[in-house]
Amino acid sequence: MIKPDYSVPVPNNLGNVHFIGIGGSGMSGIARILIGLGHRVSGSDVRSSPNIVALEKLGAKITIGHDEANVADADTVIVTSALWPNNPEYLLASKNQIPIIHRSQALAHLASKKRLVSVAGAHGKTTSTGMVITALLGLGQDPSFVNGGVISSIGASSGSGKGELFVIEADESDGSFLHYDTSVALITNVDPDHLDHYGSIEAFHQVFADFANKSKELVVINSDDAGSVAVAKLVSKPIITFGESASSDVKVSDIVDKAQVSFSLSYKSQTINSTLRIAGRHNAINAAGAVATLIGLGFDFEKSLVEVAKFSGTERRFELHGERRGVKVYDDFAHHPTEVAAALSGARAVVGSGKLITVFQPHLYSRTRLFAKEFAQALAASDQVVLLDIYAAREDPEPGVTGELILSAFADQQKIHYVKDWSEAPKVASNLAGPGDFIVTMGCGDVYKMVPEILEALEG
Repeated sequence: MIKPDYSVPVPNNLGNVHFIGIGGSGMSGIARILIGLGHRVSGSDVRSSPNIVALEKLGAKITIGHDEANVADADTVIVTSALWPNNPEYLLASKNQIPIIHRSQALAHLASKKRLVSVAGAHGKTTSTGMVITALLGLGQDPSFVNGGVISSIGASSGSGKGELFVIEADESDGSFLHYDTSVALITNVDPDHLDHYGSIEAFHQVFADFANKSKELVVINSDDAGSVAVAKLVSKPIITFGESASSDVKVSDIVDKAQVSFSLSYKSQTINSTLRIAGRHNAINAAGAVATLIGLGFDFEKSLVEVAKFSGTERRFELHGERRGVKVYDDFAHHPTEVAAALSGARAVVGSGKLITVFQPHLYSRTRLFAKEFAQALAASDQVVLLDIYAAREDPEPGVTGELILSAFADQQKIHYVKDWSEAPKVASNLAGPGDFIVTMGCGDVYKMVPEILEALEG
């Protein structure tokens, strides 16, 4: 991976902008805003995706595959930390002294004249960001935003509004969220992740504390999560806490996790009952964080909760794709043990007496090595697991690190099926399912591409 040079100034006029790796959720969101601002946008990626198709419809010129010719007309190049240093487009841009800026710099530039709300955390960022955006629109605001996933009710992951607020999902994976000029910071949790980058849990906590202390107005932080509690002790800015803890400023209680999770939310002397349009007790906590953020922005508690409850989800968060012979097929982005456990808990609440079959694709060799046991424990909430090989993403293979680490840590070997051949997995999953069951593809790699194949296998 490259090490971004944050000392490179963002040009006053970006001109023609080229994105290397344009299909990612954050990159595609920035590209969409720049198109809306009138910039000519081009990009490249290793494979097509729904994000790329949507951008092409808006006028972006996108090439599948990386080649020097793709940057011929670029005035500015935008990259991510996941880029390999031998990328031919990156090398040519460097040689020709075309300004190369990290996506976080581009996003900070776009938000520089706005009141920025940055949502960070190991899990729940996309949903929490979507909740805040949905509520702001319902409260009559016109925010700009860049989220890590398409908000279902809006049909987009980003937008350019005329209001003073700009809401973003702030990525902590490489420390780039420290470059945002944040006014209000929402920290959903600080569950250890990306330790391949940070090296230790203490360093991971410290970078979140640095992020929080850079906020100009307020920090909203989870009071239930041990990592968040540790970070809060290092924060010198005003804090609003949320969660089930009795000490929470915005307190969640009486959670009933069914197909639509319901709960009570208390703030000061008010307690209000609410039901979301989505499942999962973790989403009751996410809703509390979103409401706490809106309170911190100056909005009414009750009105904020009413609007947050209208949030109907984001793509790749327990998203239903179809049903064949009584079997429903979902897809979910979960890729960390805590996320997997939360997603499966929500799915269990919806499936009722049916079986839950999870097709899981581990993401990153380092994450699999560090959390193989925890993945096995989380996946055990499924009735059956179809385990795929690791999606490498930005990493080179590690000797001895394969999906077998999770397989060997699984307590009940009768419930897990390690399928190395992608083409065999849809058939294996469909054979395990019957009427009333759910099949859930899970992971942040390309496992979502298996959904049509599973639906086809169910018809066979």
